[in-house]
Amino acid sequence: METEGPSAVSVRKASLTPKAIIFQKFGKEARYTVDEVNVDQNGCPGLAIPQKGPCLYRCILQLPDFSVVSETCKKKKDAEHSAAEKAIGKLGIETSTDNPSAEEAFSKLIGCVKYLFSDEFLSSLHPLSGHFRAALQRGGDLYSSVPASIMAVCDSKLSNLCKLINPEAELNNILVISYIMRAAARLSESVVTFEGQLSIWRKNPCPPNIIESLVIQQSDSPNSICVGAIYIPCSLEKAIQSVTLDVSSTGYYLDVIARKLGLTDGNKVLVSRTLGKASSEMRLYFAAPKSFFLDLASDLPNVKEVAHFEGLLNPRASYFYGQEIYGDAILASIGYTWRSQDLFHEDITLQSYYSFTCLSFLFYVICLSRMLINLMPIGVYKLSREAILTAELPLAFTAKTNWRGSFPREILSIFCRQHWLSEPVYSTVSMPLEASSESSRLHQKLVVPESAEREKECIKGGGNATSGQEPVRCEVKLFSKCQDLILECSPKELHKKLSDSIQNASLKVLSWLNAYLKDPDMSLEKLNYSAGALDIRFSPENFFKKFALCRSSHNVHHSESQGGRFLKSNAINMQDAIPEHGVCCLSIGGPDFGVCPSNGSLLFISYSVSLVIEAENMKELLESKEEFEFEIGTGAVISCVEAVITQMSVGQSACFNTQLPPQELILAAADDTARTRSLLSSKACCLEYSISLLRMTEPPEERMEQALFSPPLSKQRVEYAVQHIKESCATTLVDFGCGSGSLLDSLLDYPTALEKIVGVDISLKSLSRAAKILHSKLNSKLDTVIPYTGITSAVLYDGSITVFDSRLRGFDIGTCLEVIEHMEEDDASLFGNIVLSFFRPRILIVSTPNYEYNVVLHKSSLTSQEDDPDDKTQSQSFKFRNHDHKFEWTREQFNRWASELAARHGYSVEFSGVGGSADTEPGFASQIAIFRIGSETKEDTPRNDEEVTHHYRVIWEWDSSNCSRSAF
Repeated sequence: METEGPSAVSVRKASLTPKAIIFQKFGKEARYTVDEVNVDQNGCPGLAIPQKGPCLYRCILQLPDFSVVSETCKKKKDAEHSAAEKAIGKLGIETSTDNPSAEEAFSKLIGCVKYLFSDEFLSSLHPLSGHFRAALQRGGDLYSSVPASIMAVCDSKLSNLCKLINPEAELNNILVISYIMRAAARLSESVVTFEGQLSIWRKNPCPPNIIESLVIQQSDSPNSICVGAIYIPCSLEKAIQSVTLDVSSTGYYLDVIARKLGLTDGNKVLVSRTLGKASSEMRLYFAAPKSFFLDLASDLPNVKEVAHFEGLLNPRASYFYGQEIYGDAILASIGYTWRSQDLFHEDITLQSYYSFTCLSFLFYVICLSRMLINLMPIGVYKLSREAILTAELPLAFTAKTNWRGSFPREILSIFCRQHWLSEPVYSTVSMPLEASSESSRLHQKLVVPESAEREKECIKGGGNATSGQEPVRCEVKLFSKCQDLILECSPKELHKKLSDSIQNASLKVLSWLNAYLKDPDMSLEKLNYSAGALDIRFSPENFFKKFALCRSSHNVHHSESQGGRFLKSNAINMQDAIPEHGVCCLSIGGPDFGVCPSNGSLLFISYSVSLVIEAENMKELLESKEEFEFEIGTGAVISCVEAVITQMSVGQSACFNTQLPPQELILAAADDTARTRSLLSSKACCLEYSISLLRMTEPPEERMEQALFSPPLSKQRVEYAVQHIKESCATTLVDFGCGSGSLLDSLLDYPTALEKIVGVDISLKSLSRAAKILHSKLNSKLDTVIPYTGITSAVLYDGSITVFDSRLRGFDIGTCLEVIEHMEEDDASLFGNIVLSFFRPRILIVSTPNYEYNVVLHKSSLTSQEDDPDDKTQSQSFKFRNHDHKFEWTREQFNRWASELAARHGYSVEFSGVGGSADTEPGFASQIAIFRIGSETKEDTPRNDEEVTHHYRVIWEWDSSNCSRSAF
């Protein structure tokens, strides 16, 4: 049983180092540069000529808006730590683990507000100092007044102190403003406040030298600047519009924004936190509540005193911001930064934020910008791959070297920041090696790492939490900014590497969140079911409270607003359509070499996606890439693209049409938003994909085997089976787990006694490929009248080999090559019992990897990576030969499994293999068991009606007289 570790929240609060805090906030944008500082014998640094003495270090930390220089330290690590501490201090981030009382925090808040109105601060380089200087240029009653809303969002130290006073201030900007105003009311000697006002006035006149510096800056500045912004009306019946902010050099940009909102001045404007990157100045501006009552005489404000917003909810701005916004809003990127005293600004256009449309009583979101797409986990991934119309958030994380685009952990962090959640909290559980042995497989005891600090360092560095090769699993929790637990994911799977465990846990959370955000109206029962399937538990109260805006803003029905359907085709059949994936008019050109992609393969394709308007015979290019790489079988591309590519060989090209995706994706991919929106209004439009399969890298198992064996081990397995089939004189054969039909295909190249061959598999993609190959080959042999081809019947079934179907009972020979390792071990045992108890073939050939041989394969693959230098990491990261293997047995385990089955069901068994030698360690690479029915065993007949059942579905059927029929 598991041992509970320390509280995740307390560990997180106490163990984050300054460098970790900087990394959380800036990621790779924070750059540390450490230089040596020479000192003399007295320890004095900075001499031009190096002298004898100890070497010291100094670090420069460069952040997006400013840089800091550390103290001189004896160690490089200490210098980096010192620089990070200085940066945190400049940012106003509280790092102390102490818990001051609300009164103590309020006293500190008063001192901070007092400093902000001092002459010293006015001359400093700080985002707020620009606002204070601009306030001295405001006229009339506004002279020297600074909006409290600006102070609340531009000085993190103030907001952090407010959170210490009351944690609800994290999610309530009005509450922060209330605390700042009350603090200012205690500073009557230096500032002035008024009841009902959300601004603070400087009481004493500004020194002449400050005024002179403002005049000099004004003369160097342009007379005015024009900034493009977006006006977001509260009413969904009104379209979002572009507006221009004309800010004069002597004016205050917040007053200009206020007038655009219909307000008299900027003191009545509320300001959101920055949206997007931390270094961005993009914010939402909206009107403060009309009635705002503050009793500035009270010591501390009460939450109930905070005014309630009046007016209509602005759903577009609210969803974008992640909190409720009432009334009209303006989205602009303008403000003062750490970089200079000049006003920073950049345009925001409709191309980056699209409009909304109202149709009848339903509101349809027809265009969420790239920024809004970024609110979805799948959107983050699509944008990171720059393939909005083709990429998809993968369903599985197999290996770092196979993953392309932002990693799951990175996407989850971005999601949390976008939705104003705390950073994800990870904790690991390791399992000693001895506990994972076969003898104790059912009694695993998991333990928490010895030190929470050590655990945190492991997670931060992405390394292993334990020395050696102990399997680990990772748990992840999401908290609100108020530290309310929203959800926790506790995967059952164990991983060899901690980094893989973290990525897989993150991906499970992302997959569940993504499913919910696509359908926020799903029932609680369905939400619970999907969470349980991904090992997730969540608090409905906290979850729905946080994502309430997603529900209120959803009500989206893309299908009716898209204005497009399938592009109709005169004839759609098996060769030119894949209906279940929404593909029509499919054509594949180029030579077919018969080698199709399989799960785990890395594919390289080039593609283009165009919007096709049938009525006008027009085509508009939306997206294209000369080379796009992804792993097949993980869902890393949309289903229609993967369905088509699995039918292609390297060098082939395909073209097909498909229905329109949600329009926000189309508009986010388009360069000309206005033109694309106009084209989408056509009655008949669809997407056309053109794809070329450039090259393919085999899955790890195939690459490792090909590096050592010639011919490849897969071919040796098939040849071994074919030889025994020929010697058995069998007339009927069933291949359990036939896949793409490699064995059945090979049998057609040899003279055998076979008359009927059958394949069973659960993969429709593989069966489709097998049908195509067998159909072509069998018909060609009929045409050439090859005398030794005695096969008169061939059938492919869709079904599970752990389920009995009476049509396949009593065949002469059965094969199952490299299949059982893709099942859970219990299912492998179930298959063995079903096939020998009910199917009862005279001979059964089963092959599976020899786990003991993996060390040879791995070493071989490490020296044969000419095409992919990163394969070293990849091969080492796999515990088994393929990420899709659920287990791999040693020789002793396989022998025991086969021997027990044979004895239980009246069969004899002999062992062999291919690759390697039975007389040389570590044995065969693929171990094989050949079961033969006992000579004294009576032929069984169906014992009741239940055994005469057809659980399999015929997918393709061929006979020599009628050629083929297909269920596709």
